[in-house]
Amino acid sequence: MTDNKTIKELSLELIVETTTACDQIKGRSVFTNQLLRSCSSIGANAHEAKYAQSNVDFIHKMEISLKECYETEYWLEVLFNIGAIDNLTYKNLYNKCGTIRRKLIASITTVKSKSNLEK
Repeated sequence: MTDNKTIKELSLELIVETTTACDQIKGRSVFTNQLLRSCSSIGANAHEAKYAQSNVDFIHKMEISLKECYETEYWLEVLFNIGAIDNLTYKNLYNKCGTIRRKLIASITTVKSKSNLEK
């Protein structure tokens, strides 16, 4: 079950599965390169947040990760809509991305509320 996995575990799974999917796509490098960049940035920024210097720094890095997650969802939609990835691959990757997004939002919200940083 993906709900028990950490953001790091899910992010690693997502980038491995996304890389595998992109390796099968020919002639769409503009889109696949964008997808791979945004997808790999999710985990990298979340991992970097572990070593944040403050709660504000942690939130900032996690919010960057969240933005990259939204961008990844966009590129998945593009590739699906142009027929570069099939429905099963799209749904699997999109759902995994959604799980990561929800976990990122929960982490950000928790730290903001505990730090009285709510806007």
